[in-house]
Amino acid sequence: MKLNIVMVEPEIPQNTGNIARTCAATGSKLHLVHPLGFSISDRYLKRAGLDYWDKLEIEEHISLNAFLDKYKPEENHMYFATTKAQHCYTEVDYSGFDEVFVLYGKETKGLPEELLQKYIDNTIRIPMIGDLRSLNLSNSVAIITYEILRQSNFEELNQISKYFN
Repeated sequence: MKLNIVMVEPEIPQNTGNIARTCAATGSKLHLVHPLGFSISDRYLKRAGLDYWDKLEIEEHISLNAFLDKYKPEENHMYFATTKAQHCYTEVDYSGFDEVFVLYGKETKGLPEELLQKYIDNTIRIPMIGDLRSLNLSNSVAIITYEILRQSNFEELNQISKYFN
């Protein structure tokens, strides 16, 4: 399965760097939807991603509309991560698809409300105590990414690290 992590207007370079590292470690493609709250050359972004940038497939999009025109939700298996979702991320069976997209919104506002309403059946959330706003974005990406990969039995991943052999 090809997993696509889509960051819509991310604001914090350290989060995006951590997410890039997760994408590199899992073979997931990272989509960055502009405007970004930082420069791609930002030292915090590079530091958080460490030396994984050359092992990462990144595609940039000038806007959310440009992304949605290229990868139409009606034609792709696309999910929208939000604290407002009806479905827990573990309720979805991702395993039968060749390619999956998961969209995450900016740290301060999440995904646009009209997008969430339009695709409400494809919204997913991570359960947490009700009076908290949200988890850290990079943690949320890691949690959902590994559930999707778990459902495919981690097919493309090395399950024993070369560092412990």
